[in-house]
Amino acid sequence: MSSQVTPEVLWAQRSSAAEPEKNYVYLTINVPDVPPKNLKLDLKPTGLSFTGTSDSKKTTYHLELEFYSEIDVENSKTNHTGANIQMVLRKKELKEEYWPRLLKNSAKVHWLRTDFDKWVDEDEQNEAPEDDYLNQFGGGGLGEDGGFGGIDFSKLGGGGDDAGLEGLGGVEGEGEGGDEDEDEMPDLEEDKDDGAEGAKGKGKDADAA
Repeated sequence: MSSQVTPEVLWAQRSSAAEPEKNYVYLTINVPDVPPKNLKLDLKPTGLSFTGTSDSKKTTYHLELEFYSEIDVENSKTNHTGANIQMVLRKKELKEEYWPRLLKNSAKVHWLRTDFDKWVDEDEQNEAPEDDYLNQFGGGGLGEDGGFGGIDFSKLGGGGDDAGLEGLGGVEGEGEGGDEDEDEMPDLEEDKDDGAEGAKGKGKDADAA
């Protein structure tokens, strides 16, 4: 029987008041050895719910997040590898200022860390080079060729979608919880080494057969 744990989550962000494609959140959910047929992901404007099982590790990962502010589901992208779920979530509100934190609740949780490999300070983001990391997500949104073989997250809430991952459907849940929050603006002296681990995707998109 598998045990249930909350996976490590890494995040970083960019912001723009004028360009939607530069106004997003990087999110990495570290869930090694979870095949597409064993995971369920429900992404909504206000949060996400994820459940995935690794048979090799005899572990079930479960995560519910309520975002600080709304995201644009249609223009968000996802990449599934053998090590993690990588997401680029488009912020709904165009705003120059960064979100002060990832989650609505301000309480800190041990499983959420700043992704220092991708983090750029708010006042330095315009000088930062273009991030090649985005290229692996392809040119399409989740309703086209991006994400899980072209699955549209907006349709997942109804449970399943035969255009993509077998068994992928909406996960019931409120997306809220007393322990679901995160580091506020990154603490450079805290968790720097840990935050850098596992931030890089190590694989290619999983087949959606």
